[in-house]
Amino acid sequence: MKRIACMLADGFEETEALETVDILRRAGFHVDLVSIDKEIVRGSHNIKVVSDRLIGDDIIDYDMIFLPGGLPGATNLKTDVRVLNLLRIFDEKKKWIAAVCAAPSVLAAAGIIKGKKLTSYPVSAGDRTYEGGEYLEDLVVVDGHLITSRGVATVPQFALTLVNLLGGDAVKLHKAMLFHLLD
Repeated sequence: MKRIACMLADGFEETEALETVDILRRAGFHVDLVSIDKEIVRGSHNIKVVSDRLIGDDIIDYDMIFLPGGLPGATNLKTDVRVLNLLRIFDEKKKWIAAVCAAPSVLAAAGIIKGKKLTSYPVSAGDRTYEGGEYLEDLVVVDGHLITSRGVATVPQFALTLVNLLGGDAVKLHKAMLFHLLD
């Protein structure tokens, strides 16, 4: 069974984290909510979430690391050296790395976007956050083992893309969750 670590820091975007985790779990994957500092993590809209575990060296044994956006959640992830080091190791090993909304900025801080296509919450003209990468405005961008997405409204497509990449049945899940009614 594929294992995914959803990294949480205070200020994370609740919908991006929890809807993605829900869809991944519905697909039969093991997903842990991993806090970078304490058991209970407060989201950007003051929703408290109990993490499954705290960050540790064994996160490298997971198949995917997933970073939800939100502010200051993404900033808190970006300033945590353990998170940056895990991202570098995952990148070096070509393991799946997924980030949505503001969280692709954490990938940039880790120095793993050079020459990669990616997207994020819209950036203003002249923003240099993603310098070295190829910034796109697609809803979901997959470049090798990196998967990025725009924000809350793109989560279902993002999460179903993750299901597909991890070997799950995204089509069946898409129909079961009634997303086909929106097509």
